[in-house]
Amino acid sequence: QVQLVESGGGSVQAWGSLRLSCTTTGPTTRSYVIAWFRQAPPQAPGKEREFLGLIRYSDNYTSYSDSLSGRGSIARDIARNAVSLQMSSLKPEDTAVYFCAADPPGFGSWSPDDYTIWGQGTQVTVSS
Repeated sequence: QVQLVESGGGSVQAWGSLRLSCTTTGPTTRSYVIAWFRQAPPQAPGKEREFLGLIRYSDNYTSYSDSLSGRGSIARDIARNAVSLQMSSLKPEDTAVYFCAADPPGFGSWSPDDYTIWGQGTQVTVSS
C-alpha cells in the first residue's frame, strides 16, 4: 500500500518562497502521477481542492495550473522517493493546507476526485 507524507510547511513572509516535499512509501510504478493540491480556509472539508500541478513518473512530464505557472515547479527525487513543490513570490492568499496525491493509473487529471491516495496535508501560512 502506497502512502504519502508531506513535509516542509510552516510560516513564510510574503514574497518569500517555500519548498514542500511529498515522500512516498510502498511500491510505486511508472504509471504513477503525483499531484499537488491545496485547500484554503474557510472552505469546509469535502469542498473542491485547488489543483496546482502534477508530475508523471513515466517521463517526468509536468503540468501546472495558472496559480503555479511562472512562480513554481514540481520535480521528482528518485533517490529520496519524493516529489517536491517549489513556489516563490508567495502571497497571503497562498495560505492553505497543501496536499500531495497519487493517481496510480496515471491519467494526469486535474480533478481531486481522480486521485485515490492522499497525504495528510501540511499547513502553509503566508503573512504580509
